[in-house]
Amino acid sequence: MKKVVAVLAVCLFLATTGFVSNVYSAEEGKVKIGIVDLHRLINESEVGKKAKAELENLIRSKQVTIDEKGKQIEALKAEIDKQAAVITADAKKAKEEELERFVRDYQRIISDSQAEVKKKEAELTTEILKQAREVINKIAQEGSYSLVLEKADGLVLYFSSGLDITDRVIKKINEAKPIDKKTETKTKPTKK
Repeated sequence: MKKVVAVLAVCLFLATTGFVSNVYSAEEGKVKIGIVDLHRLINESEVGKKAKAELENLIRSKQVTIDEKGKQIEALKAEIDKQAAVITADAKKAKEEELERFVRDYQRIISDSQAEVKKKEAELTTEILKQAREVINKIAQEGSYSLVLEKADGLVLYFSSGLDITDRVIKKINEAKPIDKKTETKTKPTKK
């Protein structure tokens, strides 16, 4: 937090002294700032919606596996309760150990599924942000922006809506060809 305040203080100082405007936009004589809402960009862009759908499909498939394992555990519990009066102590102990293995396996599946979903979410978000940065850089250069900030809670307390370039970024990302890793690897020339 202290770093953010320090950076903003330096930018404000440089802007008021005229240094930034001379360096970044000498023709205009002022600093041009843009704001991008990355959360909105991820949720509203086509690539973001596609990533969200992909993640939801992964979650659904993991949930099916978890639900099936849960049903197996419930069935084994019911079988142990039903047979409790008629089976021997050794057989009951073996069934309870089997139940414990099922429960440990169930917990491992949940943990592995959560880790896989988090990893996939991070991969998808990283790819979207990489594409967004390229588009933001292009818009910033074409529009002679001195500074583009992310609209983050607590970081940017106020800004005029005229500074928000999120819609332009979303439009450019939607117009861009999506990066397809499968075709990207096929079209790369091989070294001989």
